[in-house]
Amino acid sequence: MELTQDWDKTFPKSDKVDHRKVTFSNRYGIELAGDLYTPKGGGPFAAIAVSGPFGAVKEQSSGLHAQTLAERGFVTLAFDASYTGESGGEPRNLASPEINTEDFSAAVDFLGLLPGVDRERIGILGICGFGGMGLNAAAADKRIKAVAATTMYDISRMMAKGYFDSTTPEQRAEALDGLSRQRWADAEAGAPAYGPNGLELKGGEPQFVVEYAAYYKDEKRGFHPRSVNSNASWTLTTPLSFMNMPLLTYIDEIAPRPILLVHGSAAHSLYFSKTAYENAAEPKELFIVEGATHTDLYDQMDKIPFDKFVSFFSETL
Repeated sequence: MELTQDWDKTFPKSDKVDHRKVTFSNRYGIELAGDLYTPKGGGPFAAIAVSGPFGAVKEQSSGLHAQTLAERGFVTLAFDASYTGESGGEPRNLASPEINTEDFSAAVDFLGLLPGVDRERIGILGICGFGGMGLNAAAADKRIKAVAATTMYDISRMMAKGYFDSTTPEQRAEALDGLSRQRWADAEAGAPAYGPNGLELKGGEPQFVVEYAAYYKDEKRGFHPRSVNSNASWTLTTPLSFMNMPLLTYIDEIAPRPILLVHGSAAHSLYFSKTAYENAAEPKELFIVEGATHTDLYDQMDKIPFDKFVSFFSETL
């Protein structure tokens, strides 16, 4: 696997940490690409694996979070999920609740073998759709000692029930029928079909879609050519597995390890974190950032509560 060595992030490079590109494999044999950020000086350090948002790459929000947390004393790994970015996997631009959950555990595998990392002090931070994936990983993988999810989406709930749980049973049945039949079309074509990029605005979109486009499409903000949301689209059949495989069934089994949920008060997605908080066992915290929208917590340094993340991981790892 050849990785670009240019600094092609959507945020400035910090001279306060060391950075290098790395690769590691998940248990399905998919090679994942990551950016490893290491504090100056000696360890052993606690470590945090970071990924998301859903459809983003490590050069965007996850890298910003990882680099900033490394400045605050943690070894951090921002990685591209399977089938996206610089990571391997075919077909491209495919998502899976199981494999993307596994990607977090593979990151823990990698971090736990690094010299200078205390493998008993590894946490994860999931952003947007990878917040739900991260919570699922923590429920199954007991090596993960603390989990934070920021501006979290439960992608399985959204794909199964629609935004704000608005999908009717009839609409769900129709969607599943169409997706199932798409499999025949893909099989006949010998390759998966892709839809149009969902963030090419035509007017009349909900405000949260406009905010997504303002982040992912703006070359001065969050655009990156390898990002599905910026520059491509998912396979048409990506929703199939999410629709029948809920991610947060076992969220209560994360306990007694701690959970931090961070969300903006003005985010359309706040209901995902509220439900997760209700279903999780103690210790847990729902930290609300007043006035923040969903995408504010991707990159707005005056809105992202880094002090909260640092105190949470310092106290729990």
